[in-house]
Amino acid sequence: MMTQAILEVTGLAVRYGKIEALHKASIKVGAGQIVSVIGPNGAGKSTLLNAVMGALPVSGHASGKIAYQGEDVGALPIERRVARGMCLVPEKRELFASMSVEDNLVLGAYRRKRAGERNFLDQLDHVFELFPRLKERRAQAAGTLSGGERQMLAVGRALMGKPDLLMLDEPSLGLAPLIVKEIFHIISALRQTGVATLLIEQNARAALQISDYGYVLETGDLALEGPANDLAQNPRVIETYLGLAKKPV
Repeated sequence: MMTQAILEVTGLAVRYGKIEALHKASIKVGAGQIVSVIGPNGAGKSTLLNAVMGALPVSGHASGKIAYQGEDVGALPIERRVARGMCLVPEKRELFASMSVEDNLVLGAYRRKRAGERNFLDQLDHVFELFPRLKERRAQAAGTLSGGERQMLAVGRALMGKPDLLMLDEPSLGLAPLIVKEIFHIISALRQTGVATLLIEQNARAALQISDYGYVLETGDLALEGPANDLAQNPRVIETYLGLAKKPV
């Protein structure tokens, strides 16, 4: 199915009180791959990401195994997972609105600075290369950016930490179609950097176009999985997520 797994989740179940939001889900992400999890609202996609990152709310309880680069990280706090190279860009983006674009990016490298890395800002030029608009607006307050620019900044800030695994929660949410196309083009380009990407997305068409492998999550259960090209041709996926009218001619 894939190259050596950087992330291997086995039998992951998440419960909020008596409600089980995720039922024994198992997924793999290979080194340098883009893997997408698609599905409707409320299917448990964000719950899956938060469990992998160790970011579940206090009411949430996870069981199962989360192996990252061959090590079980299920008991580790968020900070330790981040230190090992895992990074989550949440749906709400969570930028510092009053700070400049550049200062937000510099904050993304704070962990590396604290770890004593002298060249902790070595990704800044790379991020500006990926996102020329951020370079143009480097002195502008993050709160004044458009929705698409804020998403670019959230991804750019994550990349400043030099993650090995980047997890994106609904990066296209609320964005205009042209901006969505641009964001997904940039996510696809990350493959060349060696970063593995786990993409949670309602926009199934855009996600499958750039992914190597995909999973379909429905009401807490993984209903389908396979190479992204195969899923995009699957009649059930076409009908439910891509729309019959958009079927390839």
